[in-house]
Amino acid sequence: MSTQKTSRIDPLTLEVVDLIGSVVARYHEEYEEAAAEHALTGAQARLLGLLSMEPVPMRRLAQQLKCEPSNVTGIVDRLEARGLVERRPDPADRRVKLAAATAEGRKVARGLRESLNFAREPLAGLSDEERLALRDLLRRMLDA
Repeated sequence: MSTQKTSRIDPLTLEVVDLIGSVVARYHEEYEEAAAEHALTGAQARLLGLLSMEPVPMRRLAQQLKCEPSNVTGIVDRLEARGLVERRPDPADRRVKLAAATAEGRKVARGLRESLNFAREPLAGLSDEERLALRDLLRRMLDA
């Protein structure tokens, strides 16, 4: 016999959940618009953003993007054709292929990040202490 934990959903919790949903929706909308300005789909832009930080094995990209490896292969193919991404053998295991952003790919990814004003502008209105508190609360939520 399993016991199910029930939690009380109060109006404040519902309001916070709705606000988080609104923030996420607006972020995705602006991200899609920024991607389109660079002739990229949202998925291509997200993948390029990940690769601009470090080369990533193709299988791990699929896990991070929560999609099938064959989808990642297609996205990487299209970005590679534009000169934004390249495939490299993994120095630790040559059977594994790493996808990596090229210099041009990192430049495009930087331009994407810089064009996302939605989060940056409202956050600029918060003090350093408020931004730190928000960051710490979000981290706590994600770690829970």
